[in-house]
Amino acid sequence: MVGCVAVSATWSYAAPPEQSLVPVTRPSEAEVLAFANPAPVEIRPKLRPEPQIVLAAAAVPADVSVLEQSAPIRPLLRPNALELEVLFKKRKLRKTSVCGDIDIQGKPVGNVPGRIAACGIKDAVQVTSISGVALSRPSTMDCGTAIALNKWVDKSVKPAFKRRGPVVELQVAAHYACRTRNNRKGARISEHGKGRAIDISGFKMADGEVVTVLKGWRKNPSKRQLTKVWRGACGPFGTVLGPNSDRYHRDHFHLDTARHRRGPYCR
Repeated sequence: MVGCVAVSATWSYAAPPEQSLVPVTRPSEAEVLAFANPAPVEIRPKLRPEPQIVLAAAAVPADVSVLEQSAPIRPLLRPNALELEVLFKKRKLRKTSVCGDIDIQGKPVGNVPGRIAACGIKDAVQVTSISGVALSRPSTMDCGTAIALNKWVDKSVKPAFKRRGPVVELQVAAHYACRTRNNRKGARISEHGKGRAIDISGFKMADGEVVTVLKGWRKNPSKRQLTKVWRGACGPFGTVLGPNSDRYHRDHFHLDTARHRRGPYCR
């Protein structure tokens, strides 16, 4: 006979919560979809640096510190002494300029009477340099001729002799003179007698070399350069005569501001 063993069971119960549980609100369908399919993050490309910034960064020497590299790149300030010197020079040039142009240096001489009829100049000036190029001697003329001379020197003479020069002086063969054309008896009064003409016989370079019309017109490279300045004068001046015109002008350029009905006369 098998014996029976009595088993006693002990039951335990959990303590009730201190607060009642609140049910969680179920998310809406839109919130569930938004969580499941998040919006894509917008990825923007970085701006490309300006070319000058890239070049400036590449030009920084290797031995420059990081602090120096990060400093802004700015042009150096002009020294006050240099600025004052430039201003003083311009002020001085304005005081000695004529015809309202700082590039035309000289002095006013007023009305110049002629010893014979049809000669003379009204409001004449005596020019000593044009566009930074000196005249071999002070030359008397009217402002119209001075302005034409300035334009010719700046636009034709200086560029033509740029590699060989620079040109520092114009050699003046003649300027104002109360006389007839080519000094011939009975001829008309020359434009020289009216302050409207100037004769140039040569061009002096910074190294002392002188290119003359007489010798330079016969051989290159002087002939090419002289031809350029001769052609460049046709326009600013009404009459341009050179070695190809006649025997009176074989050694100089005659330039005057006389106006002709058919335009400039250049020969």
